Amino acid sequence: MAKQTLTEAKVPKKQAKPSKKKKRRSPARYFREMVAELKKVNWPTRKALINYTLAVLAFITLAAIITGAMDFILAQGLNLVIE
Repeated sequence: MAKQTLTEAKVPKKQAKPSKKKKRRSPARYFREMVAELKKVNWPTRKALINYTLAVLAFITLAAIITGAMDFILAQGLNLVIE
């Protein structure tokens, strides 16, 4: 009788669980639940929303300026090396 390797060893197989099919919900119920969840959301005030928007725009502008400056400097440096 030959020894079994790890790949040949008999490993007990897991039995497949019976699949539980979810019942299909009506679109009306979906939208009712969606509205109920949206009512629970703690929405920011208009002033806070404006402040957040301005902060995002400021950081995007700053990142664009830094990226543009780095691109310009590296392009000029590459032109000096090539010439």
